[in-house]
Amino acid sequence: MSAGVAARVAAVRILDAVVQRGRSLKAEFANALPALPDPRDRALTEAIVFSALRNRARYDEALVAWMPKPPGRRDGELRALLWAGFAQLDALGLPPHAAVDATVASARELGREHQAGLVNALLRRALREPLPAADAGAAWPEWLANRIRNDWPGDAEAIFDESAKEAPSWLRVNRRRGSRDDYLRRLREAGINASVDERLADAVKLESAVPVAQLPGFDAGDASVQDGSAQAVADALSPPLGARVLDACAAPGGKAAHLAERDPSLRIVALDVDARRVRRMQETFARLGIEIESRAADAADPAAWWDGTAFDAILLDAPCSATGIVRRQPDVLLHRRESDLASLVALQAKLLDALWPALAPGGALLYATCSILSEENSGQVRAFLEGHADAALEPLDARFGRDTGFGSQRLPGEGGMDGFFCARLRKR
Repeated sequence: MSAGVAARVAAVRILDAVVQRGRSLKAEFANALPALPDPRDRALTEAIVFSALRNRARYDEALVAWMPKPPGRRDGELRALLWAGFAQLDALGLPPHAAVDATVASARELGREHQAGLVNALLRRALREPLPAADAGAAWPEWLANRIRNDWPGDAEAIFDESAKEAPSWLRVNRRRGSRDDYLRRLREAGINASVDERLADAVKLESAVPVAQLPGFDAGDASVQDGSAQAVADALSPPLGARVLDACAAPGGKAAHLAERDPSLRIVALDVDARRVRRMQETFARLGIEIESRAADAADPAAWWDGTAFDAILLDAPCSATGIVRRQPDVLLHRRESDLASLVALQAKLLDALWPALAPGGALLYATCSILSEENSGQVRAFLEGHADAALEPLDARFGRDTGFGSQRLPGEGGMDGFFCARLRKR
């Protein structure tokens, strides 16, 4: 297989699996990328897939306009091939001849010799004619777009636009391994441009994405990849010295690790219901040089794991619709169903009710999601407060987003960060 073709073949297969067979984008990347030995191929595959998914509404409009019979569900691989080609020419701006030739070669590699001419003709048309403009909201399922418009009437279009953009790269500097200023200097010495954000004590924002293998000291645990919104959780919870802390839905472990990096005196227990994700979380803790008690357990069933000793602080980063991180997980718009939402809201309420008894009087529970839907966020907190007379909502300042009256909401792209919600509940 010639140079660059392997990356495009991988991208097409991933797109087809995610769009046609409902597979998770994260799982498909995990399966496919290790098979590409060249890191440049891995980076190109990711770039093509993300660009194609973010712009799929525009690319489908082009296919409808340019083909008498656009590819349907039975020919998803052809559609994925054309999306991958358009993404290279449009969003990624790759050299036209290389993009077209390698995509046509990918068609042959995929056993689509009979369609190579069609792929060539449509990509060359894309070089001559502009791809149609499209409303970024067109990529969202109608039921979900309507909920966004209802919850955020003045911000909905900005949410759609921001969710279609590439997310910036944020790093969290491990305080146990050095200061943020020292790490910023190391990045610059390595030729990587970055800046700090004064709202986040441990954060560094890269000017452009860099493979983690190129980050100074990454393997040694000097830094981790984590969005700014997620890094704000440590400040929002802010447990006292020596506190016993529970991270109830902890995988992949970034927030628990951040707390441990900041304060070695904390006694942290990290739970996750998925044993495989717990093993990966433990690998992360080992890389960072921190020790955190971690186990596979269902946080909604404390009888199965709680020893009866109350926690001083609890972090519940609850399962949610992930509508605040569409720019990082564009497959959310393909896979999320309206019926999912009621199940998620019920699970969030169940987790809150189950964990509240494990919190010591005077302790704080931080409820967080990466959702921007009020039903999962302010509505969930309002309902919890109505049913728990011993709970009080504590205000969070403007660093954590907009005050909704029942917690703080950051919308996608605000401050360069992901959409995120958090509310701090104090037990009387």
